Amino acid sequence: MMISNISVPLLGLVDTAVIGHMPESYYLAGVAVGSMIVTLIFWMLGFLRMSTTGLVAQAYGAGDHQQIIRLLLQAILVALLLAIAILLLQKPLIIIALKFIEGSEQVLFYAQLYFNIRIWSAPAALINMALLGWLLGMQNAKVPMFLLIISNAINIGLDVLFVVFLDWGVAGVAWASLFADYISLLCGLLLVKNHLKPFYKQGDLLKLSKQLSDLNSLKKFILLNRDIFIRTLCIQVTFAFMTMQGVKLGDAIVSANLVLMHFLLLISFSMDGLAYAAEALVGKSIGTRCLIKLKESVYVTLFWAVIFSLLQLLLFYLYGQWIIAQITSIESVQREALSYLPWLIIIPITSVLGFIFDGIFIGMTRAKEMRNSLIFSLLLVYFPVYFLLSEQGNHALWIAMNAFMLARGLSLAWIYRQLSKKGKLIN
Repeated sequence: MMISNISVPLLGLVDTAVIGHMPESYYLAGVAVGSMIVTLIFWMLGFLRMSTTGLVAQAYGAGDHQQIIRLLLQAILVALLLAIAILLLQKPLIIIALKFIEGSEQVLFYAQLYFNIRIWSAPAALINMALLGWLLGMQNAKVPMFLLIISNAINIGLDVLFVVFLDWGVAGVAWASLFADYISLLCGLLLVKNHLKPFYKQGDLLKLSKQLSDLNSLKKFILLNRDIFIRTLCIQVTFAFMTMQGVKLGDAIVSANLVLMHFLLLISFSMDGLAYAAEALVGKSIGTRCLIKLKESVYVTLFWAVIFSLLQLLLFYLYGQWIIAQITSIESVQREALSYLPWLIIIPITSVLGFIFDGIFIGMTRAKEMRNSLIFSLLLVYFPVYFLLSEQGNHALWIAMNAFMLARGLSLAWIYRQLSKKGKLIN
C-alpha cells in the first residue's frame, strides 16, 4: 500500500509540473486554489473510507459475513447520496469558497474553471473511497494497490496528452483527473464483484438487500462517520487556511506553497500506507478480541513508520532543491519554495505519530478520541501558533503546520497510553 499510495502525490507532482512550466504563475496558482477547493470537499468526506475499513475489519475478524456485505452496501449508498448533494450544490459551493480567497482575477478564473470540470467526478471519487475502505477492511491490499496505480497512471498519461500535446491548459488537468476517477470506479466495481463471489453461495446478498434499510445499523454507521468527518474537517481547515493566507501574500508564494505541499502529500500518502495496515490489523484484532495481536500491530507499524520518516527527511534534505526545479521553471516560485523548504524537511518527524495513530484509532473505531485530538490541535495549537508568529508571513504558516502535526500525534499517543493502562483498548 505504501507503493500505491506514493503514486497519488506523484500524480499531483505531474499535475503541477505540466502547469508549472507554463509561462505565468497564475496558471499554477489557479490550479492550486481550484484543486484545494475540490480536495477540501472530497477529503472532508474521507470518513467513507476510514469508517468502512475499521468496521469491516472488525466484522472480518469476527467472521460476520452479513455485516461485511451490509457495510459495503451502506458505504456505497451514503457515497452516492453525498455525491448527488455535492453536484446539486456545486454553484453555491464555488461561490462561497472563492469569497474567502483574495486572489488575482486570473487566479480566480482558472480556479473556477478547474472546479467546474473536476467536481463532476464526485460520484466516482466518493464511491471509490467506499470500495477502498471495504477492501482494506477485508485485509486485501493488492486490489487497492492495483486500482490506485492504474488510476494514477491513466491520469498522468492524460495530463501529458491534454496539456502538453493538445494544449488544453488548466482544463486539461481537470479533465484528466475526472476521466481517471471514472475508469478507476469501473475497475473497482468489477474487482469487488469478484471478491464477493464466496458470499453469494451463502445467500447473504439477497438477505441484506432487504436489511439495507435497517435504521439502527445505518445510524451507527452515520454516527461514526460524523466524528471522523469533524476530524477530517479540522485537517482540511489547516490546508485551506494556508492556501487562503498564501493567496494574500501573492501568486508566487501560493504557487510555492503548492509545490511544497506535494512534499507533504508524499509524506502523508506513504505514511498512510502503513496507517492502512494498522487499520486493517488492529480492526481484525478487535474482531477476534486478541489484545496481544493488537499491541503487536501497533508496535510493528510504529517501528516502520519511524524508519520511513527518517528516510524521507534524508531524501528531502539531499534532493529537495532538485525536486523543486523539476516541478516548476518559474524562478520566482523556485526562490520562494527554497525559502520555506527547511520546514518541509522536518515534517516527516513531526507528523509520524499522527499518521500512524490515526490508523490505530480507526481500526479501534474510536472516532470520538480522534475528533477531540484534532479539535485540540487546531484550536489550541495551530491557530495560536500562527497568530503569535503572523509577522513572519509564510514562515508562520509552516511553523504552525509543524506544531499542528506534532500536537495531533502526541495527543493521540497519550490517549492510547491511557486506554492501555485502563485495559480499554478492546471494548
